[in-house]
Amino acid sequence: MSALSALFEYLCEYNAIYLNPVNGVERPAADANEGKTPAIGDAQARALLACPSADTLKGKRDGAVLATFLYHGLRAEELVKLKVKDVQERRGVKHFRVHGKGSKIRYVPVHPAALDRIDGYTAAAGHALDLDGPLFRPTKVAAGSGGDNALAYRSVYDVIKKYAAAANIPVQEFCVHSLRATAATNALDNGSDIAKVQEWLGHANVSTTRLYDKRKTRAEDSPTFKVTY
Repeated sequence: MSALSALFEYLCEYNAIYLNPVNGVERPAADANEGKTPAIGDAQARALLACPSADTLKGKRDGAVLATFLYHGLRAEELVKLKVKDVQERRGVKHFRVHGKGSKIRYVPVHPAALDRIDGYTAAAGHALDLDGPLFRPTKVAAGSGGDNALAYRSVYDVIKKYAAAANIPVQEFCVHSLRATAATNALDNGSDIAKVQEWLGHANVSTTRLYDKRKTRAEDSPTFKVTY
């Protein structure tokens, strides 16, 4: 409804139409206090990171993909757009040059645990020096594809679902965005300033970042666990 309203307001402004048919339409109620995307706990995140094999190229790649999501809170489209040259040094620290929404560029420091996995993957795959090529690629190259295609969105989702099942994480509602929610929730739980998390995630408005802030609703803080008999 929000998108339709904005569209028809735009059309009215430029005299393409004379009436906004969405005006006055009642919108469904929404809970704006908490995001709907489920985050996982720290133990589940560790189990997920431990699932990919370190002995195969696919395992190395998938481990690097999971670490990139869980340590940096990237969107799926941001991950698949990363090129080898987008891992670059700034003031002595490796950063991702992230191509975010609206063609906005932001720089995200790379966590050492993720950097180790990425370096191991690109070395094994043999494209560490292919600076203009995609960072994450299919391990099986289709005939005539040239071998330098970026990992597809569908493949990213398949990777997440596969290892979530292997880690005994309920997969019905679990998705790539769950890893972004997990990274944001973990950063906030561990004392990160919400304004810094907003910048880190590439949110235009801090109200969006607050949807990931579950510090007031942590199960371990519930009176349920204070009751004793």
